[in-house]
Amino acid sequence: MERTMSEQNGNRNRPSGSRPSGAHTSSSGGTRRPQQHSSGQRTGQGERRRTSQGGQGNGRPVHTSNGARPANHPNGSRPAGKKVTKKQRKKRKIIIYIIEIIVLLILLLVLAAWMKLNKIDRGKVNEEDLTINQLDSETQQLLSGYTNIALFGLDNRSNGDFDTGRSDSIIVVSINNDTKEVRMASIYRDTYLDMDTSDGSFAKANAAYAKGGPTQAISMLNKNLDLDITDYVSADFNAVAECVDLLGGITIDVTDEEAAIMNGETGHEDYIGEIEQVTGKKSSHLNGGGTYNLDGVQATAYARIRYTAGDDYRRALRQRTVLTKMIEKAKKADISTLNKMVNSIFGEISTSFSNAEILSMAAYLQSYELADTCGFPFYKNTANVGKQGDCVIPCDLKNNVEELHAFLFGEDDYTPSNTVGAISEKITTKTGYTADNAVKTSDPTEEDHAKTDDTGEASTE
Repeated sequence: MERTMSEQNGNRNRPSGSRPSGAHTSSSGGTRRPQQHSSGQRTGQGERRRTSQGGQGNGRPVHTSNGARPANHPNGSRPAGKKVTKKQRKKRKIIIYIIEIIVLLILLLVLAAWMKLNKIDRGKVNEEDLTINQLDSETQQLLSGYTNIALFGLDNRSNGDFDTGRSDSIIVVSINNDTKEVRMASIYRDTYLDMDTSDGSFAKANAAYAKGGPTQAISMLNKNLDLDITDYVSADFNAVAECVDLLGGITIDVTDEEAAIMNGETGHEDYIGEIEQVTGKKSSHLNGGGTYNLDGVQATAYARIRYTAGDDYRRALRQRTVLTKMIEKAKKADISTLNKMVNSIFGEISTSFSNAEILSMAAYLQSYELADTCGFPFYKNTANVGKQGDCVIPCDLKNNVEELHAFLFGEDDYTPSNTVGAISEKITTKTGYTADNAVKTSDPTEEDHAKTDDTGEASTE
């Protein structure tokens, strides 16, 4: 049977692939009923139309059971996006795998660092137990811009004992939080100061650590110097020797006199031999004065020399020299060397800093710049003070604290607290030394020290 003209025209005007809206004939000449379009309804031939979940209008394609595309998607194209190839899926999996490995490595490194940090002895310092003077608001604001730390080098013959012993070295480290500039002030160990005890006793500065550990020593510094220190680091002979060895030694000019004392040739103890015994490290004596690349034992022995012109002043200067040389080499050291240092010395120090605080400070290692060092007191003299023996006398304490704040914080017009003023008067009363008896020198020469000795002969109690 031939099609009518209207049917031919209708078929010619339909887009390719679409069906007529009404009934049409099959190839055998019979008519076929149009499919029903109600959602989920089965037809007489068992066909079922599927709709996407959530009803119509959600933009997802609709398929019939025979795989035909709906009429509203010409040429059978996908409604949105491109088909992801196997190669693209494989690439994505590789990227995700690499990211997972990186994250895992970072976590392992953090865990390893945390475990190393846990090797550090944690000192029992409660901030509520520390003495901090009543400072004016301007000074408090200024000090808040600095991190002030107390470093104690302990003269202990048993390594790992951080709660007892006199502090052979006392250094106040001040870090400018903005510029990362570092300044260090050595407090001469024999300086006659208030011990911050209930009985108001005065003694040599290094006695504070022996009396009450780091808490007492920090309080002594805060009370006499108008500081706000709350954190400390203590180290013994072994930590210094080990650190110097790992850095490959430090280069220092040694005089004939210093070499003789280090070797035990002057009737005093053999410093090198003693430190060998305490640390268990092997070293060698020096062949007279000269420029040496000192190993850990030799560097520690050098820092302990006291019996030369300049006495404790020179000793403090040597300690700062060794520390400065160590800092210079540490800044140039590679990651492997720094890691070995961490592994070796973390078990040889005690500190109040938390793991998080240490990691935070370590992040700025390359930014820190050592600007200058000094010895305290600046204006001083020596005198025999009864049972305390020969002491370094601040002349007077008030003037020295003014100078210290100018050096550490750039505060040229600082006015010491009433507490420091009262301590200064007591020192004058107990020793008889005033500001007029002062000899100013932060890096004393033999001539300077001779003047100090001459004026220090007249001892008072």
